[in-house]
Amino acid sequence: MKANNPKHSAWSLLCASLLALATSASGAPADAQPAEPALARTMNDADIAWGPCPPFLPQGCGLAVLHGDAAKPNSDVFLRIPAHAPLPMHWHSSAERMILVAGELRVSYQGQPEAVLKPGSYAYGPAKRPHEGMCVSDEACVLFIAFEGPVDAVPGLPGDAGL
Repeated sequence: MKANNPKHSAWSLLCASLLALATSASGAPADAQPAEPALARTMNDADIAWGPCPPFLPQGCGLAVLHGDAAKPNSDVFLRIPAHAPLPMHWHSSAERMILVAGELRVSYQGQPEAVLKPGSYAYGPAKRPHEGMCVSDEACVLFIAFEGPVDAVPGLPGDAGL
């Protein structure tokens, strides 16, 4: 192929364009900053602010917001349940995605068989699906929960609240 061949020139131009595109980091200016920083936490981080749980949950229960604003959609929390403590029947207006971090937790969603969660177990709870549980381990149960909507916990069944 000769250098002045139109097919060769088009191929060279395409290769050069792909190479330039592949070597550019993201197409964004080099000095552009991400909207928010990345985050990595553990349940034992000293700077995690553990607050109280709703009053119907067991004494010694703790709630820590890890990311986001609990009053707005898409926030992540740790829920700490004391060893051998029950979680009374309750529901959330939001769906929740959970991973057990520590302990052993038994959870029963209304109309479904009991699930036993061990560290690393994933669970999904649909919005307004009543459930109850029990931390059955000798250590506190710590549950990571990602809420789609604002964080809430309502005791009883949805019909009890007039829904």
